[in-house]
Amino acid sequence: MNHIIEDISNFVFVENVPEKADAIMVVGGGFPELAETAAQLWKDNYAPFILVGGGIGAGLKKFQRPRTKKEIYNKEYLTECDFYTDVLLKNDIPEDVILGEKKSAFTRENAVYAKKLSVDAGLELKKVLLICKAFHARRCLMFYQSYFPGVEFLVIPCNAYNIGKNNWYLSEGGISRVLGEIKRCGEQFLAEDINNYL
Repeated sequence: MNHIIEDISNFVFVENVPEKADAIMVVGGGFPELAETAAQLWKDNYAPFILVGGGIGAGLKKFQRPRTKKEIYNKEYLTECDFYTDVLLKNDIPEDVILGEKKSAFTRENAVYAKKLSVDAGLELKKVLLICKAFHARRCLMFYQSYFPGVEFLVIPCNAYNIGKNNWYLSEGGISRVLGEIKRCGEQFLAEDINNYL
Protein backbone atom coordinates (compact mmCIF):
# COMPACT_ATOMS: atom_id res chain seq x y z
CA MET A 1 0.00 0.00 0.00
CA ASN A 2 1.20 3.52 -0.81
CA HIS A 3 2.50 5.34 2.29
CA ILE A 4 0.15 8.31 1.78
CA ILE A 5 -2.87 6.00 1.59
CA GLU A 6 -1.62 4.17 4.67
CA ASP A 7 -1.12 7.41 6.60
CA ILE A 8 -4.62 8.64 5.67
CA SER A 9 -6.10 5.25 6.60
CA ASN A 10 -4.40 5.22 9.99
CA PHE A 11 -5.53 8.77 10.74
CA VAL A 12 -9.18 8.44 9.73
CA PHE A 13 -9.98 4.86 10.72
CA VAL A 14 -9.54 4.63 14.48
CA GLU A 15 -10.44 1.28 16.02
CA ASN A 16 -10.04 -0.19 19.49
CA VAL A 17 -10.80 -3.52 21.11
CA PRO A 18 -13.80 -3.26 23.46
CA GLU A 19 -13.09 -3.27 27.20
CA LYS A 20 -15.31 -2.98 30.26
CA ALA A 21 -16.53 0.61 30.38
CA ASP A 22 -18.89 2.94 32.22
CA ALA A 23 -21.12 3.59 29.22
CA ILE A 24 -21.63 3.01 25.51
CA MET A 25 -22.26 6.07 23.34
CA VAL A 26 -23.76 5.89 19.86
CA VAL A 27 -23.06 8.86 17.58
CA GLY A 28 -26.13 10.15 15.71
CA GLY A 29 -27.00 8.86 12.27
CA GLY A 30 -29.22 6.56 10.27
CA PHE A 31 -27.42 3.21 10.24
CA PRO A 32 -29.07 0.64 12.55
CA GLU A 33 -25.80 -1.31 12.69
CA LEU A 34 -24.43 1.27 15.14
CA ALA A 35 -27.21 0.70 17.67
CA GLU A 36 -27.13 -3.06 17.01
CA THR A 37 -23.43 -3.05 17.88
CA ALA A 38 -24.20 -1.13 21.07
CA ALA A 39 -26.90 -3.66 21.93
CA GLN A 40 -24.52 -6.58 21.56
CA LEU A 41 -21.85 -4.87 23.66
CA TRP A 42 -24.43 -4.24 26.39
CA LYS A 43 -25.57 -7.88 26.25
CA ASP A 44 -21.92 -8.92 26.57
CA ASN A 45 -21.74 -6.85 29.78
CA TYR A 46 -19.27 -4.26 28.52
CA ALA A 47 -21.20 -1.33 30.06
CA PRO A 48 -24.38 -0.69 32.06
CA PHE A 49 -25.81 2.20 30.00
CA ILE A 50 -26.26 3.13 26.35
CA LEU A 51 -26.41 6.81 25.40
CA VAL A 52 -27.85 7.55 21.98
CA GLY A 53 -27.63 10.89 20.27
CA GLY A 54 -29.26 12.66 17.44
CA GLY A 55 -32.03 15.04 16.61
CA ILE A 56 -32.43 15.87 12.96
CA GLY A 57 -29.36 16.18 10.77
CA ALA A 58 -28.17 19.69 9.90
CA GLY A 59 -30.08 21.11 6.96
CA LEU A 60 -32.87 18.51 7.17
CA LYS A 61 -36.49 19.04 8.18
CA LYS A 62 -37.03 15.53 9.54
CA PHE A 63 -35.27 12.23 10.10
CA GLN A 64 -34.86 10.82 6.62
CA ARG A 65 -35.14 7.05 7.16
CA PRO A 66 -32.94 4.14 8.12
CA ARG A 67 -30.09 3.68 5.65
CA THR A 68 -30.32 -0.11 5.84
CA LYS A 69 -32.69 -2.78 7.21
CA LYS A 70 -35.79 -0.70 6.47
CA GLU A 71 -37.89 -3.87 6.57
CA ILE A 72 -37.01 -4.35 10.26
CA TYR A 73 -36.91 -0.74 11.45
CA ASN A 74 -39.97 0.50 9.62
CA LYS A 75 -41.62 3.07 11.86
CA GLU A 76 -41.89 6.79 11.21
CA TYR A 77 -39.08 8.23 13.33
CA LEU A 78 -39.01 11.89 14.31
CA THR A 79 -35.33 11.94 15.30
CA GLU A 80 -32.18 9.87 15.10
CA CYS A 81 -32.55 9.24 18.82
CA ASP A 82 -36.05 7.82 18.30
CA PHE A 83 -34.68 5.57 15.57
CA TYR A 84 -31.76 4.29 17.63
CA THR A 85 -33.99 3.75 20.65
CA ASP A 86 -36.31 1.59 18.55
CA VAL A 87 -33.33 -0.40 17.26
CA LEU A 88 -32.17 -1.02 20.83
CA LEU A 89 -35.63 -2.01 22.04
CA LYS A 90 -36.08 -4.40 19.12
CA ASN A 91 -32.74 -5.93 20.10
CA ASP A 92 -34.02 -6.65 23.62
CA ILE A 93 -32.33 -3.78 25.45
CA PRO A 94 -34.29 -2.66 28.55
CA GLU A 95 -35.68 0.84 28.23
CA ASP A 96 -34.26 1.92 31.58
CA VAL A 97 -30.64 1.55 30.42
CA ILE A 98 -31.16 3.75 27.34
CA LEU A 99 -30.46 7.47 27.69
CA GLY A 100 -31.09 9.73 24.72
CA GLU A 101 -30.90 13.28 23.48
CA LYS A 102 -32.87 14.69 20.55
CA LYS A 103 -31.27 18.10 20.01
CA SER A 104 -27.96 17.49 18.24
CA ALA A 105 -27.76 18.09 14.49
CA PHE A 106 -24.09 17.35 13.76
CA THR A 107 -21.05 15.63 15.22
CA ARG A 108 -19.85 18.39 17.55
CA GLU A 109 -23.36 18.72 18.97
CA ASN A 110 -23.53 14.93 19.43
CA ALA A 111 -20.59 15.31 21.82
CA VAL A 112 -21.93 18.46 23.50
CA TYR A 113 -25.33 16.96 24.24
CA ALA A 114 -23.87 13.59 25.22
CA LYS A 115 -21.88 15.47 27.86
CA LYS A 116 -24.99 17.26 29.13
CA LEU A 117 -26.95 14.00 29.13
CA SER A 118 -24.29 12.16 31.12
CA VAL A 119 -23.95 15.00 33.65
CA ASP A 120 -27.74 15.26 34.08
CA ALA A 121 -27.91 11.48 34.64
CA GLY A 122 -25.13 11.68 37.23
CA LEU A 123 -22.89 9.26 35.37
CA GLU A 124 -19.26 9.15 36.46
CA LEU A 125 -17.40 8.31 33.29
CA LYS A 126 -13.83 7.15 33.12
CA LYS A 127 -14.02 4.86 30.09
CA VAL A 128 -16.58 4.90 27.25
CA LEU A 129 -17.14 2.75 24.18
CA LEU A 130 -17.85 5.11 21.26
CA ILE A 131 -19.84 3.61 18.37
CA CYS A 132 -19.63 5.39 15.02
CA LYS A 133 -19.25 4.86 11.29
CA ALA A 134 -15.74 3.63 10.45
CA PHE A 135 -14.81 6.58 8.23
CA HIS A 136 -16.26 9.01 10.80
CA ALA A 137 -14.12 7.67 13.66
CA ARG A 138 -11.38 10.32 13.86
CA ARG A 139 -13.78 13.26 13.84
CA CYS A 140 -16.04 11.62 16.44
CA LEU A 141 -13.10 10.84 18.68
CA MET A 142 -11.75 14.36 18.25
CA PHE A 143 -14.97 15.99 19.48
CA TYR A 144 -15.85 13.51 22.21
CA GLN A 145 -12.35 13.73 23.69
CA SER A 146 -12.62 17.51 23.55
CA TYR A 147 -15.89 17.64 25.50
CA PHE A 148 -15.05 14.81 27.90
CA PRO A 149 -11.54 15.65 29.12
CA GLY A 150 -10.11 12.89 31.24
CA VAL A 151 -12.42 10.21 29.81
CA GLU A 152 -10.85 7.37 27.83
CA PHE A 153 -12.75 6.64 24.63
CA LEU A 154 -12.45 3.31 22.85
CA VAL A 155 -13.75 3.61 19.30
CA ILE A 156 -15.83 0.71 18.04
CA PRO A 157 -16.43 1.44 14.34
CA CYS A 158 -19.17 0.06 12.12
CA ASN A 159 -18.87 -0.31 8.39
CA ALA A 160 -21.18 2.02 6.44
CA TYR A 161 -21.53 2.30 2.68
CA ASN A 162 -19.02 -0.57 2.52
CA ILE A 163 -16.23 1.93 3.18
CA GLY A 164 -13.46 0.60 5.40
CA LYS A 165 -9.80 1.08 6.14
CA ASN A 166 -8.68 -1.45 3.54
CA ASN A 167 -10.88 -0.40 0.61
CA TRP A 168 -11.82 3.30 0.83
CA TYR A 169 -9.30 4.29 -1.85
CA LEU A 170 -10.78 1.84 -4.38
CA SER A 171 -13.99 3.77 -5.11
CA GLU A 172 -14.93 7.37 -5.85
CA GLY A 173 -17.45 7.29 -3.01
CA GLY A 174 -14.86 6.03 -0.56
CA ILE A 175 -12.27 8.59 -1.62
CA SER A 176 -14.82 11.40 -1.42
CA ARG A 177 -16.05 10.46 2.05
CA VAL A 178 -12.61 9.84 3.57
CA LEU A 179 -10.98 12.97 2.15
CA GLY A 180 -14.10 14.89 3.18
CA GLU A 181 -13.56 13.68 6.73
CA ILE A 182 -9.98 14.94 6.71
CA LYS A 183 -11.20 18.31 5.47
CA ARG A 184 -13.90 18.50 8.16
CA CYS A 185 -11.43 17.52 10.88
CA GLY A 186 -9.39 20.58 9.92
CA GLU A 187 -12.27 22.97 9.36
CA GLN A 188 -14.32 22.04 12.43
CA PHE A 189 -11.56 21.73 15.03
CA LEU A 190 -11.48 25.09 16.83
CA ALA A 191 -9.20 26.83 19.29
CA GLU A 192 -11.66 25.98 22.07
CA ASP A 193 -11.17 22.29 21.27
CA ILE A 194 -7.42 22.64 21.51
CA ASN A 195 -7.80 24.41 24.85
CA ASN A 196 -9.88 21.48 26.14
CA TYR A 197 -6.91 19.19 25.46
CA LEU A 198 -4.37 21.38 27.33
